[in-house]
Amino acid sequence: MDTQNIESDNIIDFILDLFAQRGAREYMGEAVTMSQHMEQSAACAVADGAPDSLVIAALLHDIGHFVGEHPIESLENGIDNTHEEVGARYLQPYFPPSITEPIRLHVAAKRYLCATNDKYLGLLSDASVNSLMVQGGPMNPAEVERFETNPHYKDAVQLRLYDDDGKVAGLTIKPVTDYRQTLESLLLK
Repeated sequence: MDTQNIESDNIIDFILDLFAQRGAREYMGEAVTMSQHMEQSAACAVADGAPDSLVIAALLHDIGHFVGEHPIESLENGIDNTHEEVGARYLQPYFPPSITEPIRLHVAAKRYLCATNDKYLGLLSDASVNSLMVQGGPMNPAEVERFETNPHYKDAVQLRLYDDDGKVAGLTIKPVTDYRQTLESLLLK
């Protein structure tokens, strides 16, 4: 989806519309919809006292599923839709790297955690385990070392943990529209 013609003033309305139009879709067999998952991930960041940039990264981390050419079902069918790259590129003209880089790295962070934490793989949902294999599996030592050179890798790891926790059926949390002011405050000027 081309966003180059969207003015910064309108990007937030466009994002909120994406959530409204596409957010009710199933999220890879999880007990929540796409929008519920992203809203819950943001709620986890808020509860953790994360900075606003990481809260918004958590809120928007899967936006690439909404705007990419390959649907989310691609992952279930063994095709990597690279939603993390798509989402980061989509948001890059409008938001700082403190938001876009953790989004771009959140899949790599899953691979990283699987390689560096013996218990992490056992904590993943079935859908996350399946997508992990499509996305390259656990990192090898060279990939771990390269990942740790990115100045945003720690935020990406934290985002990944919020992502994992944002899959609770029936949880009542703030809707995406309640984040409008925060989104506006973080827009690139």
